[in-house]
Amino acid sequence: MSPSVIRQQTAVVLHGARDLRVEQRNIWTPQQDHIQVDVKATGLCGSDLHYYLHGRNGDFALQAPLVLGHEAAGVVTAIGPGAAKAGFRLGQRVAIEAGIKCGSCSYCAKGRYNLCKNMRFASSAKTFPHLDGTLQERMNHPASCIHPLPDNVSFEQAALAEPLSVLIHASRRAGISPSSAPAPAAYQPPESIVVLGAGAIGLLACALARTYGVKRVYAIDINRARLDFALANGFADRVHCLPPPSQTDKPKTVDEQLRRAKELADAALKDFGLLEDGGAEVVYECTGAEPCIQQSIFLATTGAKVLLIGMGTRHTVLPLSNAATREVDVLGSFRYADTYPEALDLLARDGFVRTHIAALVSHRFRLEDCKKAFELLARGRDDKGQMVLKAKKHCNSP
Repeated sequence: MSPSVIRQQTAVVLHGARDLRVEQRNIWTPQQDHIQVDVKATGLCGSDLHYYLHGRNGDFALQAPLVLGHEAAGVVTAIGPGAAKAGFRLGQRVAIEAGIKCGSCSYCAKGRYNLCKNMRFASSAKTFPHLDGTLQERMNHPASCIHPLPDNVSFEQAALAEPLSVLIHASRRAGISPSSAPAPAAYQPPESIVVLGAGAIGLLACALARTYGVKRVYAIDINRARLDFALANGFADRVHCLPPPSQTDKPKTVDEQLRRAKELADAALKDFGLLEDGGAEVVYECTGAEPCIQQSIFLATTGAKVLLIGMGTRHTVLPLSNAATREVDVLGSFRYADTYPEALDLLARDGFVRTHIAALVSHRFRLEDCKKAFELLARGRDDKGQMVLKAKKHCNSP
């Protein structure tokens, strides 16, 4: 049976850099093995902001109008043919996993579907035609990508299962997770971790590291207010504020860039009391900025791991000889795979994670006011001077 139009609905559509329009679009009945979800909460993340400001995110450039948003939760409003066997029911509260894997490639077969070459990801311009995201009233999505919510997890908290999944995946790559050890008894958390970037992703990295038993958590940023927030709310044990970038004293050669990165890293390590140790056992780079990526290697001790989580800089000069001779593993970390069950379980049972995630949501907006939300994120502070960490589409329901 062919899909039919149910009604018109409101969607927020990006047509180009800073060209965000509120439009009326058709909502169709869900097709085979799909479920329709009334989206109750959607978080705006750094990739959404990159698309809004520049019409692209790294290598992925907008080729057609696109609905942004991929951190979402809502209520099941319709169940397509074949999807009933998945056990969902009308009115059920669910989280939406944005990526749709092909299920037939070698990466999907190995359980690394985040690397699937044919994956379609809601709100990403990586593939064309683009797959619309969650900044719309309702959306149809495969039942395999829908996850039931525990009773004590709100829509707003569940929407943050997506960025939490990014950090769960990175933590597995770094070995900072009981699930990444050969056996639960074999898991030994690292003594120290340094997180570059104290935005929402960086703060989640700090929170998750604490949950996984890391003894000393340190955060670095250029924004003093964010660092004060991280310290005051227990995300980090100590923080270090980088000096603002100077246009007059900008390094002109590669050697100067790397020398400057080493100096800044050493200053942070001295501040943290890690200089004699040679650095931290794990470093999470959550900014995507070239100077911070360079610093991440110098912040790592011999034999440590550096996780590249932030995106933004397309081409980066790295001190690879320094990393190679000290056996510092530089690991990419892209999205996530099979993390939603763990993310939702953490939100349901771990009070520290749930409480600290709630603290990240600083501003809430109606769907029609998303342009204001993006402009606010770009500024970093609201009209009252309050810091902006995480903006969300407004949610009236618990």
